[in-house]
Amino acid sequence: MWEVAPSFRLLRSGSTHPVHRPWADQVRPRMVAAGLDRGWLCELIPPTGGYIPDFLNPAPTGPAPTPAAERDAIRASPVDRVRQDLDHLARHQGNLGPRLRALHNDPQGLLAKVADELETYWELALAPYWARIRAVLDADILYRARMAAEHGTGHLLNDLHTSLSWDGNALRMARRKQPLTRTTAGTGLLLIPSAFTGPGLRTRTTLPDPPQLAYPARGIGTLWKPRSVTQADTLSAVLGRSRTLLLTELEIPDSTTRLAHRTGLSPAGVSQNLTALRNAGLVSAHRAGRSVLYARTAAAEALLQGGASA
Repeated sequence: MWEVAPSFRLLRSGSTHPVHRPWADQVRPRMVAAGLDRGWLCELIPPTGGYIPDFLNPAPTGPAPTPAAERDAIRASPVDRVRQDLDHLARHQGNLGPRLRALHNDPQGLLAKVADELETYWELALAPYWARIRAVLDADILYRARMAAEHGTGHLLNDLHTSLSWDGNALRMARRKQPLTRTTAGTGLLLIPSAFTGPGLRTRTTLPDPPQLAYPARGIGTLWKPRSVTQADTLSAVLGRSRTLLLTELEIPDSTTRLAHRTGLSPAGVSQNLTALRNAGLVSAHRAGRSVLYARTAAAEALLQGGASA
C-alpha cells in the first residue's frame, strides 16, 4: 500500500516525471476510463503533497503482505482511527469532500467501498508491473541487509537518505516538525523501500505499531528502461517461437488484441499461448476495465535475462 498513494498522486497531478513517465503514459488513460480520477482516492490523496490518512497504510503483518491482506486490514480499521485520520486531513486541506464526510459518519459501512476502489486501482496501475517493481525493492533490501551486516545499523541509517542522520543515540530527520519518542511512537522502526515515494521521505506513526519510514529505493532510475533479452533463442527451443515472441513483447503489459496486432499471430493463437504461459507461471493476468492485461512474471524476467542459468 505504500506504493498506492504516491503513484496515484503522480497520475492525478498530470505532471510528467523523469523516471515514471513511461509508466504514467500507459496507466493514466486507464485510470481515467475507470473513473478513478473522481472517486474515493481523489478525496483521500491530495494531488500536490501533504498528509495522507494513516489507515491507508496498515502495519504489515510480515515482510511481503499480499494486496488482499492489506485491503482486509483497511476494511477492519478501527472507527476511531479512521475518524481521527480524517479530522487530521481536514485540518491540512481545510475541509472534507462529500464522500469523506460520509466516511467520517459511517466508517464501518463505507470502508469496503474504499477497499474496492483500491483493488481496482491496484489491478490497473500496479499489478501488471509488480514483478519489475518488486525486483527493485528486493534488490534494495538485500543491499541494506548486507550493509547492516558488514558495517552495522548506524552505517545503514546514515546511508539511507540525506535528511537522516544517526549519532549513535538518536535518529534525526531534517525538517521534521515534531520529534518522536518512545511515548509517542511504538517500539522498533520499520524501513520500507519505495519506487514511487519521490525524493523525500514519508512516515507513519500510529501507536502501538512501530514507526514506518518509507524511502526511495536504489535503482529506481532504471525501473522502466527496456531490458535486453539474452535467452530468446534458447527459450524458443523449449517454449516454441510463438510463446517466446509473446514473452519478449511483454516488456510492456498488454492485451490479447494488441499483442496479436504487434506479433502478427491470430488473436486465438495469442490467447491459447498466453494461457499456457500463465499456467507455467511465466505470465500473469490483470483486469483493466473491459480488457485484461498480461504481464511477465519475475520467473519470466529471470529466464529472459539468463538469470536461470546464472
